Amino acid sequence: MSVLSSDHRPPQPRASTIALFTPKLVTALQEGYSLATLRADAIAGLTVAIVALPLSMAIAIASGTTPDRGLFTAIVAGFLISALGGSRFQIGGPTAAFIVVVHRIVDVHGFDGLVLATLIAGAVLIAIGALRLGTYVKYIPYPVVIGFTAGIAISIFVSQIKDLLGLTVPLPGDFVPKIAALAAALPQTNPAAVAIALLSIGLIVGLRKVRPKWPGFLIAVVAAALVATGLGLGVATIGSAFGGVPRTLPAPTLPVFSLAKVTAVLPDAMTIALLAAVESLLSAVVADGMTGRRHRSNCELVAQGVANIASALFGGISATGAIARTATNIRAGGRTPVSGILHALFLALFMLVAAPLLSYIPLAALAAILAVVAWNIAEIEHVREILTRSAIGDRIVLALTLGLTVFVDLTVAIEVGVVLAAFLFMHRMAQAVEVSTGAALVREDEADTLTCDLPDQDPGVVLYRIDGPFFFGATQQVVSALDHTGETPRAIILDFSNVPLIDSTAATALRSAVEKARKMGARVVIAGARPNIRHALRDYDVKPPSVTFAANVEAAHAALGEAAPR
Repeated sequence: MSVLSSDHRPPQPRASTIALFTPKLVTALQEGYSLATLRADAIAGLTVAIVALPLSMAIAIASGTTPDRGLFTAIVAGFLISALGGSRFQIGGPTAAFIVVVHRIVDVHGFDGLVLATLIAGAVLIAIGALRLGTYVKYIPYPVVIGFTAGIAISIFVSQIKDLLGLTVPLPGDFVPKIAALAAALPQTNPAAVAIALLSIGLIVGLRKVRPKWPGFLIAVVAAALVATGLGLGVATIGSAFGGVPRTLPAPTLPVFSLAKVTAVLPDAMTIALLAAVESLLSAVVADGMTGRRHRSNCELVAQGVANIASALFGGISATGAIARTATNIRAGGRTPVSGILHALFLALFMLVAAPLLSYIPLAALAAILAVVAWNIAEIEHVREILTRSAIGDRIVLALTLGLTVFVDLTVAIEVGVVLAAFLFMHRMAQAVEVSTGAALVREDEADTLTCDLPDQDPGVVLYRIDGPFFFGATQQVVSALDHTGETPRAIILDFSNVPLIDSTAATALRSAVEKARKMGARVVIAGARPNIRHALRDYDVKPPSVTFAANVEAAHAALGEAAPR
């Protein structure tokens, strides 16, 4: 018996916890911050702000709100995500992935409902990060991510057809009625709006090819505003549609809380939280791949939660890490989170100085920006890769997730996609488990039975080797093998040397098999089980005297008084 003195206590997790939740801004400043670094961050921040200015307004309009809501989000959430986040390069703000979700919440619950849902989502994100659950977000299957991303892209593009064509018809929220309304309104197409949209798309795509470092989005909206104003084209603008953009942030306000309202928006809040977590961590991973750095996922989620709460209080919409803007920040030379903070401050300055000029931006130009964004996030190549190269199960998951995102609801799409992918994974894992006796593999034939070849040299003892995780998906295969031993043996050895884990279903099934073997007069020895396996088995009464544990197969034979087979 040993007693630990106060000087020899085990290391406490406090320091590691502090490190896990220390913002990267603090880390970067502790490393030393020079004037050269500030200059690089300022240039990167300005570059990203120029990209974010028209994009934030376009996303807010497409989300069923006003353009100033997008700017409020980019300023407030963008500042806090960079100041508190776990990535050196993350740029936060409104993103296109939220358009479908936010628009539906505004349609059903109004803007107050969106504010309440975003506040709840922020609290959920903080809880997920504080409980260190951020690492589990990466387990959302790739086909599900690609499926709902492609579905969002389709929904975004369809929602922009109205402004691309200069239509004035009100559009329903559901996809099929929206398509029908757009088709019926086609005769009302405004040629001037179409021309502005084509000009904007042409400039964005052309500049990406010949001058990729130039701010294509900003150049496109400036050119569109100059053409529309100079030629006196009759197209809708931010000023004509929304009355312009304010110069300053509004005062923070709280929405009206009620239990009924909270209950009504809770599912939408969970969708916002999940989508924000997935996209922000994907963006951080992309940044890590581009820079060789490592982000702190749980710290990032806490920052995302705080940022969403603050955005909602200041009249903004849902926010998350923006992959394209984060990549722009890195390419522009951003070195620390200060670039993201400066990006938010530059946006606030733009709003203060240029708010009257923003009123001249045509809605067709903003719709053109989102049409290009929709194409970019559709991941066409990845969709084609899964549909042509992956297993049939992955194809089904992608197609089902995409279809449900477009025609039903993003929340349902993610839930069904993840559950279906999980079932497919469990099936594959169960198929990967092998049960052999002696040197002969036990497999399931077409008649759904298992054959078992008993080793001739040791007819009184049956040896089963189980390779792979012994979980509920593989339970039937293993139990069926134990039931097909032919004549009752004197003893059964279960070689668990290659079993990394066992769950409650498998442990319960094994207990039943052991009881059955004992009633038949057969002794059961479990060989090579790891400590975690032994502990799990003991919890389900698979322990002495019902069974005997042995270090390995040779020790099991020795315990039975048998020579190990040669």
